[in-house]
Amino acid sequence: MKLFDIFKRLMLSPSDVINAAIESKLIPPNNTAQYIKQNFSNLIEDIQRDAFNIYLKAQREAGRNSLKKVLSDKIPKDADREQIIEIVSDMFDDFDRFYLSLTQSRRPRAGSAFEIVLKTLFKKLNYPFDEQQVINGKPDFLMPSREHFDNNPMDCIIFTAKRSLRERWRQIVTEGTRGLGFYLATIDETISSNQLEEMKGHRIYLVVPHDIKNRIWQYGNAPNVITFEEFFRHHLDPAVDRWKERGVI
Repeated sequence: MKLFDIFKRLMLSPSDVINAAIESKLIPPNNTAQYIKQNFSNLIEDIQRDAFNIYLKAQREAGRNSLKKVLSDKIPKDADREQIIEIVSDMFDDFDRFYLSLTQSRRPRAGSAFEIVLKTLFKKLNYPFDEQQVINGKPDFLMPSREHFDNNPMDCIIFTAKRSLRERWRQIVTEGTRGLGFYLATIDETISSNQLEEMKGHRIYLVVPHDIKNRIWQYGNAPNVITFEEFFRHHLDPAVDRWKERGVI
């Protein structure tokens, strides 16, 4: 079996890493819905940082065990020092491919971690949503449900997560054209005033941690940039009340 295949079998999944980080952070009494909503911005940043540290520790352990497994299969028990050096040096290409695969796998893991954190915390808050629904695009969260979107799309919230945006936000503009509003969560600090103005023209709210909104001048001055706490208080919670009143959820 190839080195990276063994590593993948031993390594924690992105969900396992995030759940471990969340469990270490949401310790009673700091695990109530009220606490999560009031501290959502900090939790987003803290959990991602803790998850990265957990990931590094798990990666080190899985990597060590993967190398032990491969080397124990390749090196005879009675091999002397020179034989071991020769066998290991002959594995240069194997090691090169392994570390390249590790590097390439980190990028999608980092992107998915942001989405998984949001999904897990949304579930802890009992917010209703369907995931990855195809609606002229594929937003991460369709609230309250796909069924309600098919019946009354203008009463729904379309919410997606992108850890970093660059120009990719333009690719998902059409996803929110039929909904009540489109909400794009990110921790990207590099969006320009012109881009924010263009997003506003497409009815896109940018949802960020409060620290980012407070620090970045153009974010604090853009009416379509809101914090997670503002998203709950002024957008999602009123929608949930309305959906409950109408028997939608």
